[in-house]
Amino acid sequence: MCYGKCARCIGLSLVGLAVLCIVANILLYFPNGETKFASENHLSRFVWFFSGIIGGGLLMLLPAFVFIGLEQDDCCGCCGHENCGKRCSMLSSVLAALIGIAGSGYCVIVAALGLAEGPICMDYLGQWNYTFASTEGQYLLDTSTWSQCIEPQHVVEWNVSLFSILLALGGIEFILCLIQVINGILGGICGYCCFRQQQYDC
Repeated sequence: MCYGKCARCIGLSLVGLAVLCIVANILLYFPNGETKFASENHLSRFVWFFSGIIGGGLLMLLPAFVFIGLEQDDCCGCCGHENCGKRCSMLSSVLAALIGIAGSGYCVIVAALGLAEGPICMDYLGQWNYTFASTEGQYLLDTSTWSQCIEPQHVVEWNVSLFSILLALGGIEFILCLIQVINGILGGICGYCCFRQQQYDC
């Protein structure tokens, strides 16, 4: 198995996932494509935690680029051993993976809390509140109650869809970073076994 190629695949995947997280988080600020709700502070408080932009997005790019560069990296060749630097690089990637785990974990937790509490919206009485906060997430199973939110229109569907996407993307990022922790440890201990004349798929 080529540890470096596998790390590169993980890194490239994380870049794509990070971009999707950023896009999903940005869309949460514009229910139905309207900007007025953000300016009037009528958005779920968990939207302002920037879980997709920071946790699943920007914070994920650091380990992603570290993983992508592992194939060519040689951070500390030593004692005349050709693979020593490669092993050092693989072990150091574990630290980057832990940063990714923290970022993706943050994204998952905030998205889960956002789903459980539900959106802030205007009810039939014309008051803005967290209509589903007391349901402990049970509203997700009863779509007939979603009509209690009058404005923004379809805000429940909007929030549920995007927070679910962030939850899923964050979960995938978490798993990939966890895999890289194992991959980095194995690559560091067992040696960097990728030869130029051989081509492996991770």
